[in-house]
Amino acid sequence: MRFDSDLDPVSPALRERLAPGGTLRAGINLSNFLLVSARTPDGGPAGVSPDMARAIADHLGVALRYVPYASPALLADAATRGEWDIGLIGAEPQRAETIAFTPAYAEIEATYLVPAGSPLTDIAEVDAPGVRIAVTARTAYGLWLDRNIHKAELVRTATMDETLSDFREKKLEALAGLRARLISDVAQLPGSRILDGRFMAVQQAIGIARNADAETARAVTWLTRFVALAKASGLVAELIRKHGVEGLSVA
Repeated sequence: MRFDSDLDPVSPALRERLAPGGTLRAGINLSNFLLVSARTPDGGPAGVSPDMARAIADHLGVALRYVPYASPALLADAATRGEWDIGLIGAEPQRAETIAFTPAYAEIEATYLVPAGSPLTDIAEVDAPGVRIAVTARTAYGLWLDRNIHKAELVRTATMDETLSDFREKKLEALAGLRARLISDVAQLPGSRILDGRFMAVQQAIGIARNADAETARAVTWLTRFVALAKASGLVAELIRKHGVEGLSVA
C-alpha cells in the first residue's frame, strides 16, 4: 500500500540522512512477539515491525537491512553508536533522551497478573506496601513502572521468561507484562488471573538518533507524516490482520 502523493518529496539530503549510502538500517526488537511474530526462511525477522520498516524503505526508494536486537534495551542503547538508521521500539521518556520519536503507530496494553488467592482485584491496589511486582527491566512498561510505582517493590529480571520464573519461585504478589503475554502465562499458573484494565499502553513508534541538526528535524517530520498516513490509509491495520496478531491495536 503506497501513498507517495500524500508525502513530501524525498530530497537527496533527507534520503541520505535516513538511509546513508542507499540502505535503510532498521533496528528491530526481536523480544516483542507481537511485532516480530515469525521468521523468514532465511532466519530474518517477520511481522508488523519488519513490514513497517519495509514500507518506509519502499517509500524512500532505498534498500533495507534489518539490524536485530535481543531486547528493546539493547536497541535503545545502540542509538548513540550509529548502528541503525531507524529504530522500531516503544516510545518512552528515558529513551527519548537519545532517540527522537514519531507518534505511535500501534499500542499494546500492559497490566498485572496475580496468583491464586490474591486479595488484589484492581490495578490501583497493586502499588501498595508489601506488594512485590515482577517486571522485565528496561521494557517500555518496566520504565513506566520505574517512574510511577512509589509504594510497592519492583523485582526486575532481564527477560520475560526470567520474570515469570521469578514471580513463581519467589511467590511474588504481582507479575507485570503485556496483556497478550500474560494470557499465555496464566495458563501455566493454576488459579492465577489477569486484572481488568491496564496500567499503561506501550506506544510503538519509529525513532531516529536524536541530533540538533536541521536534517534530523526534517527526517522526524517526514517519518511522522508517514506514520499518520500508514494509520489513516489502513496499512497498520492491514499488517496486524496479515500477521494474525492479537493484543496489538492501531494507535
